[in-house]
This record gives sequence, structure tokens and C-alpha cells, in this order.
Amino acid sequence: MLETSGRLLRLLALLQSRRTWLAAELADRLEVTDRTVRRDVDRLRRLGYPVSALPGVRGGYQLGAGAELPPLLLEDDEAIAVSVGLQQATVAGLAGLDEAAIRALIKLKQVLPSRLRRRVDTISKGIGALPGGGRSADPELLLDLARAVEEHDQLRLTYRRHDGTEIRRTVEPYRVLHAGRHWYLYAWDLDRSDWRTFRLDRLGLRTPNGPKFVPRPLPDDLEHDLVRGITTSGYRYQCRLLVEASAERVREVFGPTVAAVTSLPDGRCEVTTGSASLTEIAVYVGLLEAEFTVLEPAELTDAVAAVAGRLARAASRSGPLR
Repeated sequence: MLETSGRLLRLLALLQSRRTWLAAELADRLEVTDRTVRRDVDRLRRLGYPVSALPGVRGGYQLGAGAELPPLLLEDDEAIAVSVGLQQATVAGLAGLDEAAIRALIKLKQVLPSRLRRRVDTISKGIGALPGGGRSADPELLLDLARAVEEHDQLRLTYRRHDGTEIRRTVEPYRVLHAGRHWYLYAWDLDRSDWRTFRLDRLGLRTPNGPKFVPRPLPDDLEHDLVRGITTSGYRYQCRLLVEASAERVREVFGPTVAAVTSLPDGRCEVTTGSASLTEIAVYVGLLEAEFTVLEPAELTDAVAAVAGRLARAASRSGPLR
């Protein structure tokens, strides 16, 4: 029985490696008779693999596309290539593919032999990113977090806040997401009894994980909560502005990773954003080409005045060189 199972796996691997095989070619590779090949093909069909028999002198067998994805058998070098490719997809933040890449990488790493896992890690360490291309996340950290989300494991974290101080938290993880230049963990903070968004480049895991948890209902306005957590909560300064422009126009300048934009009944909008620098916010708001009023904090008004003064002085000095 074990010999037959092993031969079926070898036959499946051969069918996956090439579009069409002659029965005689398969028999030669497997060192069996044509009759045994036919029997093994029937076994694969009963297991749900869509193996087609092609008529004619040059006919043979072909593995077709089925209603479900069958297990994929990979050679060592193929498994390494797929693993490294999935790691790069996760840290690149490919739209719509990053979370799927994490899930696929979890499944693949669970079955990789240790010798291949070491080779994957060695190759991955030698692959870098161009400066300015965004900040990548540690693939192992991404896998640990995604696995905890899937298995409903509490996590014990260390987290570095915007002012450099380090805190410890116990959380229930619900989402791992990529936005702009960073990766984030969206979780229920058991210490604060509230939803929190944590930047992965500031986060460290403490071992062991906490106990299992029963998932709680997500916020009704999950998207707004995520945007607020990414754009505002994690920064030293949290600012609100009233902008004399429509929310649609403002969102064209401020994407979902920069500010939370709320429409107002009178056609204006309220912008909430955060930064480590009030000057940065003052400069960025100037890109709107719209009138605005600072709602909070009062210090932002001073930063806007300082930037405006420097720009006015620069404009007064501008002119042909003498």
C-alpha cells in the first residue's frame, strides 16, 4: 500500500510538471507497465484529480484544471523559489495580494523540511529593497501575527510609542494589514479595553502567546476605525481641521493612509490626521489649495503661521539674480 501511495505521488508530480505525457513515458519513468499507469490514473481520478486521456498515436494523459485546487507537489528548488517569492509579495504590500501571500506562506512553511526552511531564510536575508521604496516588515513576524489571527491566540506585545518609550500590552489580534509605507496589527487591547492599531516596525512579540480567545464583534464602522488608527492615533500630534472643500476633493490629495476625511452637510469637510511634526502637517495642508481653519490643537495655528511667514519672505526675495 505504501509503495502504491508513493507511486501515485510521483505520478501526480510528473503530470504537474508537463502538459502531456505518453503512457509509455510515464511507465518508463515510474518503472511499471502501461497497465499499472492506467490503474494509477484511475486512482487519481477517484481522488478528484481531473486527468484526461488524449486519443491518437501521440495521445496520452493530461492533468486538467478542476473545480478545486489539488495538492501541489514541488521539487526542492521549486519550493524555495515559491517561498522566497511569497515573502517578497508580503513585504512589498501588493494590493489585494499581500494577505493572500501571508496565508499561502503559512501553509507552505508548515510543510517545508528544516533543511529547505534554512535555505529560504538564507536567501531572503540577501534580498533588500531600494531606498524610498517603503518599509518592509519581518516576514517571520507577519507569519506569527497572521497565524495568531487565524487561530485566535492572544498576543503579549512590547510596543515602542512615538516618543520612544516602550510599553507592554496583551491583545486579541483581528487583522494584519498593509497601508502606505507600513504594516499594521488591528487588535483589541485588553489593557485599554478598546480597539487599537499597532505599527509592526514598532512591535515585538513576547513568548509564550496568551490563551485562546473568543472573537468579539468588530466595530460597525471598521473602515473608519482602521483609517483613524493608521492616520492619527499613533502619532505625537493629533489634529483636526475644517476645510472649505468637498471630501472628494480632499481625498484626492490626502489618501486613506494620510488623513480621515468626513463630509459635512454644507459641502465642507473635517480632516483628522496625525504626525510627529506640526510643521509637516502645516506644509501638507497647504497642498490642498483650499481655505481651512485649525480646530485643534492650538499649536498647529502657530506652525501654519511660521510656515506662511517663511514662504512669504522667500517670495519677497525671489527675482532675477544680480
